Amino acid sequence: MSTESKVIDGKARPLGNYPHFKKAGDFIYVSGTSSRRKDNSHEGAETDDTGKVTLDIKAQTHAVIRNIEATLKEADASLDDLVEISTFLTDMAYFKGYNTVYGEYFDPTGPARTTVAVAELPHPNIIIEIKAIAYKKE
Repeated sequence: MSTESKVIDGKARPLGNYPHFKKAGDFIYVSGTSSRRKDNSHEGAETDDTGKVTLDIKAQTHAVIRNIEATLKEADASLDDLVEISTFLTDMAYFKGYNTVYGEYFDPTGPARTTVAVAELPHPNIIIEIKAIAYKKE
């Protein structure tokens, strides 16, 4: 079985020693992905003139899915190749907004999915993170 790990140029660097994705045979494992941009800012996290931060679950969900899509493209795959998604939310109050956006990308034939709430994610502006597994025949 062939394997390949890749840190993708032009994307936000992983926060540790791990790749954006790892291919193992026909499977592609996408590391936990957030709304972080290359410049380390976060889509869906806006700061007003007073310093108050507003977090938008819909904007962050769109950004996360687009980031996963870009990662899969580097692995010669697409969102259609996803077989499983695990989503981490910092509060289940965000579930409705997340679920609405998710439905714009996937229908009931899409990937299997698990969604859990976690105490926190690596940055206070991150309210959603998704890891994914895709299957693409070599």
